[in-house]
Formats: sequence, C-alpha cells, structure tokens
Amino acid sequence: MSEELEKVDVLQANIIAAGTNKQTKRVVNGFGGMMGSKEMTAPHFDENSKESVDDILAKDRLEKEKYEKVKHISEQPWTLSNWHQHINWLNLILVVGIPTLGALATTKIELKWQTAITAIILYIFSGMSITLGYHRLWAHKAYDAKLPVRIFCALFGAAAVEGSIKWWGHSHRVHHRYTDTPRDPYDARRGFWYSHIGWMLVKPNPKHKARADISDLIDDWVVRVQHRHYLLIMLFMSFVFPSLVCGYLFNDYLGGFIYAGILRASFIQQATFCVNSLAHWIGSQPFDDKRTPRDHFLTALVTFGEGYHNFHHEFPSDYRNAIKWYQYDPTKLSIWLLSKVGLAYNLKTFSQNAIEQGLVQQQQKKIDSARKRLNWGTPLSDLPIWDKSEFIQKSKETNGFVIINGIVHDISGYISIHPGGEPLLKASLGKDATRAFNGGVYSHSNAAHNLLATMRVAVIRDSAASRKTIDPAAGILKK
Repeated sequence: MSEELEKVDVLQANIIAAGTNKQTKRVVNGFGGMMGSKEMTAPHFDENSKESVDDILAKDRLEKEKYEKVKHISEQPWTLSNWHQHINWLNLILVVGIPTLGALATTKIELKWQTAITAIILYIFSGMSITLGYHRLWAHKAYDAKLPVRIFCALFGAAAVEGSIKWWGHSHRVHHRYTDTPRDPYDARRGFWYSHIGWMLVKPNPKHKARADISDLIDDWVVRVQHRHYLLIMLFMSFVFPSLVCGYLFNDYLGGFIYAGILRASFIQQATFCVNSLAHWIGSQPFDDKRTPRDHFLTALVTFGEGYHNFHHEFPSDYRNAIKWYQYDPTKLSIWLLSKVGLAYNLKTFSQNAIEQGLVQQQQKKIDSARKRLNWGTPLSDLPIWDKSEFIQKSKETNGFVIINGIVHDISGYISIHPGGEPLLKASLGKDATRAFNGGVYSHSNAAHNLLATMRVAVIRDSAASRKTIDPAAGILKK
C-alpha cells in the first residue's frame, strides 16, 4: 500500500508569506504610514509582542466580526453628515493641499532658471531613488547595493513624500501578492482615478487588510533609521534642503521652497502614481493578459522606465523593466552602471528561455482566440458516416458532392467561381477527387484546403479520413 503524499498546509504557507511567523525588529515612526493607511497595510511585526500566530489570527477574526455587525465607513454611502469620515485627511493634505498651495504661490514668486535646473536635478534624484531604490532594490530585491547607494536612496526617496521604505515596500509587496483583487491597495479594477490617487484619499476597508513579509527590509539598518525618523527626514529633504541649496547658491530661498521643494515633490508623486494607474490602463500585454498590467513607452517615459509593467508583473525580481535595447529604462541603465563601479551587485534576471516562453504562450493564446472566431468547417467527429454506396445514391439525388481525402464535400455553390474553371469541378462530381486535388492536376494551396473544409458534409467509412487528412483548425497534417 503506497503512502499518501503530505500536502502543503495552505494556512501555514500564507502565514509564512505574510511574515507573521517571525519576530523582527520593532520599527515605528510615531506618525502613521505617511502616504498610506495603517488600516490597510499595517504588518504585525513586533519583537516585543508575546502574541503567537494563533493570537494574531484570532485578532483578525475579532476585527472581521466587529465590522460584520457595524459597517466600516468605507462600506457606508457618502452623506452630508459623514463625508469627512471617508477622507484620509493626512494624505489629502500631502497630495492635494500642499501642491495646491505651491501652485498658487507660483503666481507671486518668479521662477529663476538656476532654481529650475536645481528642481530638475532634485526631481531626477528623488524619482530615481523611488524606482532604483524603493522599488527595485528594496521592494523586489532585484539587486544588492552598497551603503552609499542605500543612504542616497533613503534620503532622496523620502524627498518624494511617498512614505518610508518600510511602508512603501510592504504596500508594494501586497500589491504584487494580491494584484487586481480587493486586497490590492491600488486595485486597478476600481478605475483609473482610484488606482492613481483615490485609494490614498479615502479610508480603505479593513476587512481587505493584507500582509506581506518585509522582515528582510527591516534587517537593513538604513530602512530602520529612515522609518523611525521619516517625518523629519522627509520635511528636511523635500522642503528645507531645496530651499537651502537655492538660497545659498542663487539667493532664492522661497523659489527653492516652492519650485524645487513643493512642486518637484508633487510632480514625482504624480509620476509614481502613474505606475499604479497608467501602467494598468494603456499599452500591450505581451506576456500575460489575465491581469491588468500593461507595457507602454509613454508610461516608461513618465516613470523613469517603469512603464513595461506587464513584463515586471511576470518577472518582478528582474532588475530590468525594459528588456529590449531600444526601450526606455534609465533605472535599468543606472543599476547596470552602478554595478560596473562596484556599488551594485547580484543583479537578478530571469532566463531568456522563461521570458520567451511567456511571449510564445501569449502569442499562442491570441492565435487560439482568433481561430475560434473563424469558420474551419464542421469537425470530422461531428460529421455523419456514409458508406460508399450511400455516397453514390446521395450524389444522384444532390448534384454537387465530391470525395477528397475520404471526406464528402458539397461544392455545388463553388463550381461557378472555381479559379480552374467549371468543367474541372463538374468532371469530379460524384467521384473521389483526392489524387487530382492533391497534385494530380493542381497542388492546391493552404487557402484551398481551408475553403474546402467549410464544405464538409460527411465522412466515408473506412476511408483515408481516418488515416490522413489536413485539419485546418489545428494547422497541421494529421496522420
């Protein structure tokens, strides 16, 4: 008697994937998620906690039961009395309020060209710190980086005002784990504007709270320090530092604050948000179309190369987003250059074989879908079976039957438009024209075989149809 194989415990596997089976360093900043919602993505990592996995799961059940009795604000309709409860006010201030004030200030404060150049440089620094650092280095571990790179990305990533590495990395891993589901923090199925910015401006439903293991992130002291002091680092790098640079170099403190500070951060935010919205909305899906991510040059242009999102979701730990030489991906190029000077290493890539498998499978899927829309004739298995004598009798009753490859075809509607002329077909009626059709008179084209297949009416018993025939629907010669 053979032993039964042990099956994977799905609950335990999910516990491992969420990281709730581990004790890790406790890191708090005292100011919430900053750009996120603790209700939605807060991981339960706490080395000082005595809670077991069972305790955490029990807490989750109690929370679920709580909101089964009383609807969370996210499940309640918007009214004049509760609209303010739906809004995530911290994010509204950071993403809408401050940028609006900055835009209004431009009517009073002149933009100096030196400040504009500084703003562009800082825009590149903070934008690349998100794509090169927050995203590919920390969230996906697509490569490893030396300390100078990690410190640079932690500082200028904070200047983008998108939350700490810890929060951003956790939220993004949840997004990949639950793409296009209610647990996806920026679920693209809820519409362009929700995935772009709406998800941050409203309170999320806590019953969709999800976790992902980020213990590896917390093991990095740069991540811990940045998270613990995120608010101060963010305020200094995003607003104070640009003001000081522009003030000291060009005597333009206020211009630095507005243009190189507030507006630069706002533009970076909107560019990053395009990865959640635009990259799930426009473009092609060369690797998989089961989910919403798409590839498009425009999105790549806006996001420092993060626009080849269909590839990224299929091969998330690949340090590249663009795999073709002509595709725009400055982040990939920067990582590669850093590796050449010893500041980056262990660059991860998926095998070319795996990548081409995805391409071929998706192409085949499209071909199969196109095939289904076409008439390939009645399948042989669905055709009636006639004896030869039955064929002869029916041919006398209906003028237009001919046998080719053991299959009876009704060509009566095609005789008058046959490229070889009517006499040739009329001479074949009521007969077996297999040899003539297959090279005896004409070696017919693939199109001729396809057209002939749409005229099938029956199969001759014990004929060549059971041994050798062309099946256009399969695109092969069956033997």
